[in-house]
Amino acid sequence: MKKYLLFLGLLLGGGVLTSCESFLDVNDNPNNPSEATPNFLLPSIISNGIQTQMFTALRTPYITQYVVSRTVNSGGNDQFRFTNAQSTNTFNYSYFQSGGNIPPMMKAAQEEGSVYYVGAGKIMQALILAHLTDMMGDVPYSEAYQGGSNYKPKYDSQEQLYATINQLLDEGIVEMSKDPSQNKRPFYSTTPSESGDILYKGDPGKWVRLAYSLKARQLQHLTKKGSYDPNAVLALVDKGFRNSADDAQLQYQAAVAPLANTTNIFGTTRANFGSATFSSNFIKYLNGTTFPGVTDPRFGVMAPTTSTGAAPGAGTPTGTNVTPGTTITDFYASWYARDLGYYEVITYHELKFIEAEAAFKAGQKGRALTAYKEGIRAHMTKIGTGGSFSAPTVTFPAITPAQITAYLNSSAVAQTEAQLASPTNPNLPKAIMEQKYIAMFLNPESWSDMRRYDFSTDVYVNLQYPTGTGINTALSNNPDPAMRFPRRMLPGATETLYNPDEVARMFAEAGATTNDEYVGKPLWWDRP
Repeated sequence: MKKYLLFLGLLLGGGVLTSCESFLDVNDNPNNPSEATPNFLLPSIISNGIQTQMFTALRTPYITQYVVSRTVNSGGNDQFRFTNAQSTNTFNYSYFQSGGNIPPMMKAAQEEGSVYYVGAGKIMQALILAHLTDMMGDVPYSEAYQGGSNYKPKYDSQEQLYATINQLLDEGIVEMSKDPSQNKRPFYSTTPSESGDILYKGDPGKWVRLAYSLKARQLQHLTKKGSYDPNAVLALVDKGFRNSADDAQLQYQAAVAPLANTTNIFGTTRANFGSATFSSNFIKYLNGTTFPGVTDPRFGVMAPTTSTGAAPGAGTPTGTNVTPGTTITDFYASWYARDLGYYEVITYHELKFIEAEAAFKAGQKGRALTAYKEGIRAHMTKIGTGGSFSAPTVTFPAITPAQITAYLNSSAVAQTEAQLASPTNPNLPKAIMEQKYIAMFLNPESWSDMRRYDFSTDVYVNLQYPTGTGINTALSNNPDPAMRFPRRMLPGATETLYNPDEVARMFAEAGATTNDEYVGKPLWWDRP
């Protein structure tokens, strides 16, 4: 990714990028253009668009119980308490640091005849908007990107946003499917510096498969709707990712001045998870508790084999659940906490689990079983390469093909079509969703899955409700157990200041008067 990884310089789109236009034309220097070209805008859109999801992932792993606070009765996210400030980066990065550059990039690309940049702009806009609405619900789009002419854009409904996202992806596919002769500017270049498509290194075919994979994910969110069609999801899956080489992910890098914050948001340098540890909910899937007699080969990679996990609100005693040989949290001994690892947006293994669930719901149980096992295999293969990393110094064991095969043949994995379902409810694809939960570690998309299944313990058997006096009582006192979990993020702090009318409307429509109530209100796709 070189110097464009997490680049923060191009923030506000045309208003900033064309500021030199106010000078006399005679001062124009062709070697120092006043407007950025598409190849220098796209890296910022990609890196900051993906970083938006990283900021969300500072909060959602506590909801999905991948991690909990090390502190007893923390009164924090693992007890379902949130602040507006904790949503600000998710909202602002969607517009100012990434989305705001999309309209000027697409305009310049259309004018010069660079169709792949137009396609990338549409697909990235869909990716950014999809994540934002899935976390927050109604958000601006039709009145967004107007700068100083509209500081208070209206919020579009999530139902309309879903239609917009689908349209953007369709339009992006059209552009990316055009002949290379129709694209004037090189889609990727390393000379004189890296520019253009830093995600797929100039491969429009991978962008097309990304778009179809995103369409499948978004359509799968609608399982509570009467219009949901699992066969339509499967048709999209067929056009999506072919293998893990198609994964949409951002590689972290060491910070080189003037850049900062280019290392892993889960890593030790950025130090966001020093007060966290793994939840016992997650560890039980790996250590042979949930699947008696079967230790997952990923135990030792995803978390140290010394980790026992902790319950939300209970904390962990000093000196327990630490990285072996250190006094720091065991979380930093995870493959996913490597400072120079990568952040996954959407992957081949996720798509296989989407396929498995959709096939299950379509009555194609044989296809579901095959896709489910391929999802497990793909994830294990990807993270099972082994190696040593620091700091802290951790050596991860390699996961061999023989270990993967043995696990796939074990009692931890469904061996028959019937075993895919919950023993207590044949309509619930329990085996599929619990293996997807493991493979989607730390990804905010797991929260979407849990909401779709109402945090059911028929699916998520280890889920524990937070304890302690610091819990969100507006949720814990709800008479409906399914409604005792967070369903949406709060509006960003900047929105409460500068767009209070829309925020007030959102609270009124949700039937909430406090932040603690608001986070428990289901979004449009989370309702029948």
